[in-house]
Amino acid sequence: MMPAYGECHDVEIRAPRDRCYDALIDAEALPRWQRALREARVLERDADGRPSVLEYAVDARVRTVHYRIRQRYFPPDRIASEYLGGDFRDFGGEWRFVALDAERTRVELDLTIDPGRFVPGPVRVLIADAVMRRALADLKAHLETPDH
Repeated sequence: MMPAYGECHDVEIRAPRDRCYDALIDAEALPRWQRALREARVLERDADGRPSVLEYAVDARVRTVHYRIRQRYFPPDRIASEYLGGDFRDFGGEWRFVALDAERTRVELDLTIDPGRFVPGPVRVLIADAVMRRALADLKAHLETPDH
């Protein structure tokens, strides 16, 4: 069995839970404020018009990785992702939104990545940084900027 790498990171954002949740549903806008995201293509939408199958190109610093996911929505608490294919053997996870009060939210990103082969520690750190830490930091910056 090939190794899978799982991590969970979180950040506190000065924004209501609904705003955090809504920012991640606007798939077409994601590359404008997520630094690592080179492309986000909506391939299918669900009955409510939300992106359900997406294809991403992410700059993981060591190389650009491509993958497709199916998203399931549980508003306003979480968005879950199921891996459909791409440069990994498996890539799944979820965003969770915990209201701390009316104007603050803890956003958690919980991912499991199975690259399908051994990935050395330094490379794994770069991928985790690109996919998780940068995504959380970018969401925080996007929502805490005065013009949003």
